[in-house]
Amino acid sequence: MLTVGVDLAAEAANTAVARIRWTESSADVQTVGVGADDPVLVDEITASDKAGIDCPLGWPRRFVEFVAEHQAGAFVAPADVAGKDWRRQLALRETDLAVRAATGLIPLSVAADRIGLAAMRCAGLMARLAAAGQPVDRSGAGVVVEVYPAAALRHWGLTYRSYKGTANTTVRQQLVDALTAAAPWLKLGHHELTCRRSDHALDAVIAALNARAAAHGLTTTPGPEQLYAARTEGWIALPTGNLADLIDNPYPTGRPQVPNPPS
Repeated sequence: MLTVGVDLAAEAANTAVARIRWTESSADVQTVGVGADDPVLVDEITASDKAGIDCPLGWPRRFVEFVAEHQAGAFVAPADVAGKDWRRQLALRETDLAVRAATGLIPLSVAADRIGLAAMRCAGLMARLAAAGQPVDRSGAGVVVEVYPAAALRHWGLTYRSYKGTANTTVRQQLVDALTAAAPWLKLGHHELTCRRSDHALDAVIAALNARAAAHGLTTTPGPEQLYAARTEGWIALPTGNLADLIDNPYPTGRPQVPNPPS
């Protein structure tokens, strides 16, 4: 299996893509690059069995309806138009609410935060993939699945906050150490240095791992009552298993022996 992870930004300069080739006992990181433009992303995703994209795949349905009604001059303000509850209904997708309930984390609002700029680019990318004959389903049933690296790291028991940017280089170094210790079958090779230097590169690797979890049925999926929203708004696939579950045989030479604790 070949999985791809994309840390998508509005511009290519901060967009990273990672490719992982999976065997029975290892996950070999074949490439990690920052500065990926749309043609590169289309080629990488098209060649993959599953691709995880760290970016909203759609907008909240109620937000879209609100904008359409406002544009047409047909919007009727509800009684609580100045209240935060009404605004939250417009700002958050069904999947955002599900992530908050499951993890306590609140994804950035594609309707109210700057991540909307990246989502605009993502919409164009999805259109290019569909035009190239790729099965695109925002619920994650196609080649692409929406991922949230912070939530994945949290579920896998790893640091999920304060590892981004130059100021947090030390924390990011520790996170890479913890990831490679928790997943000794993950072979970063010479790409390890890139992940230590760039949080975009590291998030792309996490997204590729999350894509593997989705391909193996080890992530959350929308229920029947959530499926319609997921197909229009997107759906964040949260991991449900351990890191070791991603590999078919995580201990090819036997499970590591745990030393006796000191007396």
